[in-house]
Amino acid sequence: MPFVRISLKEGKSSLFKKNISNSVHSALVADFGIPTDDLFQIIGEYQEENIIYPDSYMGIKHTSDIIYIIITAKTGRTANMKKSLYKSIAENISRTTGHSTNDILISLVENSEENWSFGNGEAQLI
Repeated sequence: MPFVRISLKEGKSSLFKKNISNSVHSALVADFGIPTDDLFQIIGEYQEENIIYPDSYMGIKHTSDIIYIIITAKTGRTANMKKSLYKSIAENISRTTGHSTNDILISLVENSEENWSFGNGEAQLI
């Protein structure tokens, strides 16, 4: 049930965006055990001037090609599962696009089952 928001600099090809989408989703399937048809994502493109980032943070250098990935998911995954997910996403994106892993920032936001509706105005999970 994760909902994924991917934000990046405008001008990337459709294939590049598709590869990022697939990279994130395949990592969620492998590391979080979500069903393959549980695919809810939004990709937003922004002018370079609207993407704010430091040149370096925690010893990691960033460029204007930074990609922000925000994943909202149900609570319950272990710290090791989360670490594995972050690594898988970064490696998958780098492998399929050639993008630097330095420029992939991931934030996981957790909530509980009553915070989801998949349609029809119903809380399907409670």
